Amino acid sequence: MNKRQAIDKITASYLNLQTPRENRGNIIAFFIIFLDIMGLLPILGEPFSFQFFWPAIIPVGLLHLWAILYIVAPYKFEQSYYLFFGIYSVVNTYIYFLVIQKLLYVNIGVESQIPFLVGLLLLICLLVFFQYFNIKMLYSGNYAKLQKNGSKSKMNLSPFLTASSIGYVIAQILMASFMTDSIFNIIIISGVSIMSILTAFFSISIHRFFFIKKNQEAVRKVYPEFGLPKKHRKNQ
Repeated sequence: MNKRQAIDKITASYLNLQTPRENRGNIIAFFIIFLDIMGLLPILGEPFSFQFFWPAIIPVGLLHLWAILYIVAPYKFEQSYYLFFGIYSVVNTYIYFLVIQKLLYVNIGVESQIPFLVGLLLLICLLVFFQYFNIKMLYSGNYAKLQKNGSKSKMNLSPFLTASSIGYVIAQILMASFMTDSIFNIIIISGVSIMSILTAFFSISIHRFFFIKKNQEAVRKVYPEFGLPKKHRKNQ
């Protein structure tokens, strides 16, 4: 507590960091469940299409190679983990976009380019929205208020987040409804859209990385061993 009192409230509210061990667990869980099973598997499934395979497999493959650093040496690469996790979240959201597009163009047989352009615009807006929301929350002091007041503040923020998230899902459902009358496909697209909101939210980790890099002195006050290899840490 005394360490946090030595820095300003806004900075302290943004430095609730996980341990390197928790970071490694996050990568394993998120990659297996959200990226590989829920994202890449539908791309590889029938009906198979190279048109969607290559745009998916290249970024996913590179991401898996990069992830090795944080599995093998999570303590040493503790700082860059936040950049990695943010980029992972962007890629995962992009993969969900491809899953929806594959359903529309391969499974349903849509020929118009409009669903692709609208879906791409929605994807960009979703990612930009969470970056803006995160920065606004941080510098307005709302993160500090959330941590101080707990569930009461969360209740006040929920309508804004809920409305934005529901808007994205409804847009995807309406677009799918115009293209097919298959309830099954509409349900799948709805589910993938909901998962996109979750992964897009975690993309705010990119901003956290640059914030940590900019505020190294404050980070050291709260986490003196931050970024050190495991063998150089007293508290593991």
